[in-house]
Amino acid sequence: MAISVLKNKRERGFLDGQFLIAMPGMADSNFSRAVVYICAHSDDGAMGFIINRAQQLSFSDVLLHLDLVGEDEVIRLPGSTLDFPIRCGGPVESGRGFVLHSDDYMSESSIPVSDDICLTATLDIVRAISRGRGPQKGLMMLGYAGWGAGQIENEMGANGWLSCPAQEELIFDTNLDSKYERALGLMGISPAMLSTEAGHA
Repeated sequence: MAISVLKNKRERGFLDGQFLIAMPGMADSNFSRAVVYICAHSDDGAMGFIINRAQQLSFSDVLLHLDLVGEDEVIRLPGSTLDFPIRCGGPVESGRGFVLHSDDYMSESSIPVSDDICLTATLDIVRAISRGRGPQKGLMMLGYAGWGAGQIENEMGANGWLSCPAQEELIFDTNLDSKYERALGLMGISPAMLSTEAGHA
């Protein structure tokens, strides 16, 4: 779904390039205190990535799993490779990897998701990162968040989410502990101001 939604989008949906910020009453534990960057939104549905959920795997674990490096090669990898951040991007296809990144890296399989941000879901970018030739800014996401036709609109109408324009700095920031509060801060809101009842904020 994820890549097909992106490739098939004909016009920007109103949530494209937006943050979705989970309300305190969010019933789905997958999205408790989640900040989601929406990459594609249309009449067919929406997809995006949770940007504030830690992943236990390291980038070197991924390289070893994909047989792109051997155990003896890991210690010789550039520091930028070893520290390349990985996030739990969402509950859908959690074993599948995507790299959300700045547009200074592009391959034939890279898909622009905004004026400055691209998505690449093929091994070429993983190899480039492992050789120190990857994008200046990037996050590897394992899994994604996806919604069917009308689903996200219904959840927003039921007071499940707030939305605001995404900020690139916050997407790639590595301080996860305060990202939820800082995303709310983009709207001038603190968590204490939020209500779980529709029609109140």
